[in-house]
Amino acid sequence: MSLVYFLLWLIFNGRITIEVVIAGVIASIALDFFVKRVMKMNLTASNLFRVAKILPDIILYAVMLLIEIIRANFSIIKLVSAPQIEVEPCLVKFKTPLKTEAARVALANSITLTPGTITVSLNGDELLVHALNHDFADGLEGSMFERLLARMEMRLHA
Repeated sequence: MSLVYFLLWLIFNGRITIEVVIAGVIASIALDFFVKRVMKMNLTASNLFRVAKILPDIILYAVMLLIEIIRANFSIIKLVSAPQIEVEPCLVKFKTPLKTEAARVALANSITLTPGTITVSLNGDELLVHALNHDFADGLEGSMFERLLARMEMRLHA
C-alpha cells in the first residue's frame, strides 16, 4: 500500500525532485503505518475494489452534502437577518436503519456539518440532534443522507 500512497504523492505533487521523492517515501510509510496500526484498517486490493464500486455514490453523497450545507446556510442567514429573530430550538431523537457504525458516524457528521443542526449523541442506532428551529429538524429521519448511506451499505455488502 505504501507504493500506492507514494505514486499518489508523486501524481498530486506534479514534479519530481529529490526532496519530493524523499518526503513522499517518508509520508507514504508513515501513512501506511497509521492506517494499519492506528486505524486498524487493512487496505487490500479487494477492499479498494469495494470502495471503487461505490465511488459514484460517494461523489453523489459529497455533492448532496455540499448542496444541503449551502441551502442551510441561506436558511440561517434568513433567520439571523430577520428583524426579530424567532428561534425555537428543539431536540430530536430518532433511530436510523443504518447497520454499520461507519455509516451511522457519517450520518451524524453530515447532520453536524449542516448549519442549524448538531448531533448531540450517537448511541447505537439512535441519534439525538439539536436543531435551531423545527424547520431544521424536519426531515432528519429518513433523510436523503440516510438513503444514500443505506445504498452504499447495501452495495458494499452485496
